Amino acid sequence: MVEERLTLSSLIESRSIMQVSEKFYEFISERTWQLTEKWYESLDKSDPAGVYSSRDPEEIQRLKEQNHGFHERFCHLFKDVGQDTLRNFELWIEEIAKDEEHLQTPIHYILREFFRTQDQYLEIVKEFIRLHGSEYSSEKIESLRDLIIKTFSLVISEFAEENYEYSQRRLNAQQEMIRELSSPVILLNKKTGVLPLIGDIDTGRARYILENTLAECVGKDIEHLFIDLSGVIMVDTMVAHQLFQIIESLSLIGVKSTISGIRPEIAQTAIQLGISFENISVTSTLERALNEQGERNE
Repeated sequence: MVEERLTLSSLIESRSIMQVSEKFYEFISERTWQLTEKWYESLDKSDPAGVYSSRDPEEIQRLKEQNHGFHERFCHLFKDVGQDTLRNFELWIEEIAKDEEHLQTPIHYILREFFRTQDQYLEIVKEFIRLHGSEYSSEKIESLRDLIIKTFSLVISEFAEENYEYSQRRLNAQQEMIRELSSPVILLNKKTGVLPLIGDIDTGRARYILENTLAECVGKDIEHLFIDLSGVIMVDTMVAHQLFQIIESLSLIGVKSTISGIRPEIAQTAIQLGISFENISVTSTLERALNEQGERNE
């Protein structure tokens, strides 16, 4: 990316377009809101989802202001020739990449609008040539096109990278929350808890359940944990092994375990792995396990 910045700077300096760029800045600087309104007017608002399909007046105005912010930054590239392109757009890229409405918009819709905006500037260059083309050499005029295309390339690339990284961070945080919510250790009384497991359990989730369950039992000072598997439809051999590792690990920290709701296929997998149920308390349902526990405490 540093190399690209230097290339853009050298492109400007080597072709000596200072004079034409300043003239072009004057040509477009007063048209920024006009560009935004024209862009929004021609926007395809039929997208099934995303920021461009909004009918909320406040969201529409915010979208226009974001678009106008781009134009303001873009124009200054022609006023201050040789400046760091991405530094000029840094805050704008970060704002748009993290914007909730844009995060909910398919990336190909956003890229489409980048290219439509680029086309706006290329059309302005044509208009500039009609009015002022005779004042400058073709090389200098061509440098305007080069600057526009190169700038959009850099901004789009940086935006896509920032948007992806932020989306991944948010996805990881959501997955972490889902894991926490999907493997809760619920206190029944001061010393007894229940771990209801629901849905498919892959290797990653099984590992998390092991770590979280041990930590929760220690933190809540649980002595007896009921692990209900009635909501678990299918597990592979690796996951079955890890589930029974949870029981072994709990025993090492002084927590007694009772398993309920084991489906026949899970039991068969356990037997194939050579897991013994000899020292494991097993009941058919969680309700029965809790009733038996209540009877023993009476």
